[in-house]
Amino acid sequence: MSRPVVQPDQVSFTGVDGITLRADEWRPAAGAAGPTIVLLHGGGQTRHSWKQTGEFLAAAGAHVVSLDTRGHGASDWSPSGRYSLELFTGDVVAVVEQIGMPVTLVGASMGGLSSIGAAAELGSERARALVLVDVVPRYDQAGSARIRDFMTDNVGGFDTLEDAADAIAAYLPHRAKTFHPEGLKRNLRAGEDGRWYWHWDPAFVTSKPGDDRFVRAEHLEEQLASLTVPILLIRGKLSDVVPEDAVAGFREVVPAAEVIELADAAHTAAADDNDAFTQVVLDFIGAHH
Repeated sequence: MSRPVVQPDQVSFTGVDGITLRADEWRPAAGAAGPTIVLLHGGGQTRHSWKQTGEFLAAAGAHVVSLDTRGHGASDWSPSGRYSLELFTGDVVAVVEQIGMPVTLVGASMGGLSSIGAAAELGSERARALVLVDVVPRYDQAGSARIRDFMTDNVGGFDTLEDAADAIAAYLPHRAKTFHPEGLKRNLRAGEDGRWYWHWDPAFVTSKPGDDRFVRAEHLEEQLASLTVPILLIRGKLSDVVPEDAVAGFREVVPAAEVIELADAAHTAAADDNDAFTQVVLDFIGAHH
């Protein structure tokens, strides 16, 4: 794909309990009648993880909103230090209501789980389609724990950007190591002590979920089964979070859903092979819009 240059506007929404949520918004060209797409990143990421995808979707005529989840990026941190799937879902519902038009929800990992509940609450008139990026209700706990360990191990920050790049390379061995300081700065914040910290609230990983994960998974499956809109699961074939048996369980819950694997991608599917990922999303939305 040739890389389009489409600059987003920075916008704000109001989430649950009045917190401010920041987002990038790409407006379609005048006369374009594409869908409205809301991009929801994974835990520990920011809206910038969708930058290339947002540009491509906007260039194809879509109206795109890429949201910083509460506690992440430029969005407010939870005043109570509490983070839960219920709060994340409520924020998504609030944002869609403020957008004021039907949307397609595209959620990666944590963003995918919150989009399931949001789609169920919003109904088919407001949430017209759902794309889950390497996440299902009953994901692999060992793979999820590896993500959490990476986040907690580095919650104390880094001396330099190079140290952050080394940590990422060790965590993502399937990717060629790169060092792009400006790109790293979008996901890190400079502390007053001169160290670099991930751009999210440490309480996000140190606080306890406060619910039973088995009950949560069952509830998410009930919400998924209630949906009547088109659903797509994009799985990274190298993923340790959504193994093949988890996909089989997902198919039992929503047999009409489409499932596509990206051969060269792991859990961070959108970033691992962005061109292939974006084309899959474009094809799916084009077929159902």
